Order: sequence, then C-alpha cells, then structure tokens
Amino acid sequence: MQLIEIAFFSEDVPAMTDFYRRLLGTEPVARSDDMVIFMAGDTKVFIHKTYKPEPGGLPPENHHALAVDDVDAACAQLAEAGLRLEVPPQEYYWGRSAYLRDPDGHLLEITHAEE
Repeated sequence: MQLIEIAFFSEDVPAMTDFYRRLLGTEPVARSDDMVIFMAGDTKVFIHKTYKPEPGGLPPENHHALAVDDVDAACAQLAEAGLRLEVPPQEYYWGRSAYLRDPDGHLLEITHAEE
C-alpha cells in the first residue's frame, strides 16, 4: 500500500489554500470553487469544502487514501487479518474504493492505484 492522498474537509477552502500554499511553497495543481489539490511529493493534499452528505453517502470527513493494485483482493486480505470494513468496495466517480477506521476512529480509504 502506498499513501497517495491526505484529504481535508473545510468550511474555509480559501484559508486552507493559503495555508498549504505557504506551507508547501507551491501553487495548487488543480482547483475549483469547492476544492483544491496540492502535491507533496507523490502525495495529493486534497482540500474540499464541507458538504451535507446524501443518505447513505460518504461523510465529508478528513481521511488518508492508500493505493493498492486490487481493491477487492486487498480488502479480502484486511478482513482475513481481522480488520472490519466500514464501507465495502464499490465504484465511485474517481474509481473503486473501500473505507475502514483505525482504532482511534480515523477514516482510511483503500483505492485503486493509478496507472
């Protein structure tokens, strides 16, 4: 697994953009009214405006994304290791992902590695 994304949800995307621009010393590689993406090495720092989730939808919650070659196989291995998926593998507009939490409740995304 490789850490590919750190996602932050914020009510103040412009302030977060300014902070990360100064912290990383670089400009965003992508932006829209509701989000901005910086690169820190090979890792995306993704800042998105907080939103009200749809019923059954993903929460606007800070998380880390870990890339794997095969989401389903990786999730099967995690289950065999005794870890519980909160959201099983499914398709999203960005690709196939699944979600679980660490013991402190932090949300982790398991997603397909980009080729």
